[in-house]
Amino acid sequence: MVGVWLLLLPALYAAVWAWLRGGTSPPSPLSKREGELASNSSLELKTSSPSLLERGLGGEVSLANDLLFSVLIAARDEAAALPHLLQALQSQSLPPHSFEVLIADDHSTDGTAALVLAAAKNALFALRLIALPPGHTGKKAALTAAEAQARAPWVVCTDADCRPGPDWLQAYTDLIYAATQLPIHFVSGPVRLTPGGAWFDGLLGLEFAGLGGVGAGCIARGRPTMCNGANLAFRRSTFREVGGYLDNAGLASGDDEFLLHKMHQRYPAGVRFLAEDGAVVDTPAPATLRALLRQRVRWASKYPHYRTAAPRQLALLVLGTNLSLAVGVGLALARPVLWPWVGLAWVLKLGADAWLLWPTLSLLKRRRWLAWLLPLQLLYAPYALAVGLAARRGSYAWKGRQVQ
Repeated sequence: MVGVWLLLLPALYAAVWAWLRGGTSPPSPLSKREGELASNSSLELKTSSPSLLERGLGGEVSLANDLLFSVLIAARDEAAALPHLLQALQSQSLPPHSFEVLIADDHSTDGTAALVLAAAKNALFALRLIALPPGHTGKKAALTAAEAQARAPWVVCTDADCRPGPDWLQAYTDLIYAATQLPIHFVSGPVRLTPGGAWFDGLLGLEFAGLGGVGAGCIARGRPTMCNGANLAFRRSTFREVGGYLDNAGLASGDDEFLLHKMHQRYPAGVRFLAEDGAVVDTPAPATLRALLRQRVRWASKYPHYRTAAPRQLALLVLGTNLSLAVGVGLALARPVLWPWVGLAWVLKLGADAWLLWPTLSLLKRRRWLAWLLPLQLLYAPYALAVGLAARRGSYAWKGRQVQ
């Protein structure tokens, strides 16, 4: 009977992961008909596309006739990283007159503002610097200030240290314009870690891919839990309709997921995941264990403030399953007769992870990371415990500031 109990949570976990995998297959979110529409609209956009530019993505009347997207970037002391991002934006296949870039400077001290002003003189696209006034700090304040001065009907967000591919904005155009029957309000995009030079790069890359795969599956199944602020888009009119970040402005983290949850509550069918190769954005992995823990503590700090049930239910399932595996090993050491049950529980858990991860790793072109699955499972419990305990302290250091 003890063996049966040890199988309950891993079996439930495997069933939920199989359900999520069903929501992410096939990887492309476009139906055959939508794909045809997207291809036609892309061709039209690259030539003249007067109806799209006049109407704006999603049906609004665009105030700026040529603008489809306002790319918003919050930056604090990013003078070293921004030139690479600006070069990636300069290489976009979407015509430069179709998007603008607004960089909100969060009181940088390293020459970020001067770099942006200099780059604006030679950029093919419209590039503007937004300086945060005294007393306004943090990513949400930066994005809010930039959104207030944006001119396009849609916002696309990434981070200053990220590298989008050349078809990044075109992939968003194809998806949003194809959705003629059911308007889209929020789009989550894929993010891939690039090596930071640490011994745990493979482990971290796999964990990060797992978060993305689960987030994509939950969105596809209508139960959004997570997304990544390094790659997302939203309709500006909907952003203002749901109040932007006003109800969580006091929290340093959550500019991505709180907005995802609010827009889904308002428009349950209006949230999508953009599972296209061209939409992948690269972001650097933390280079040290300390930097990794600080990043994860920042992410974990928002969990107690979720107002929707799905993220909590998912967290409890993951926590309970990992605890049951650890408890099972302890019991089997005392009662060897339980080893077959424990082994089956581990097979269920790891098999479910591999099944869900495969399409995500294929999208990211990182299938080799699957080799880290067992080491990640063995290290996950102490790692998650350390992050959880640190997050309970309620404050952490980020970008040279002590954040509550």
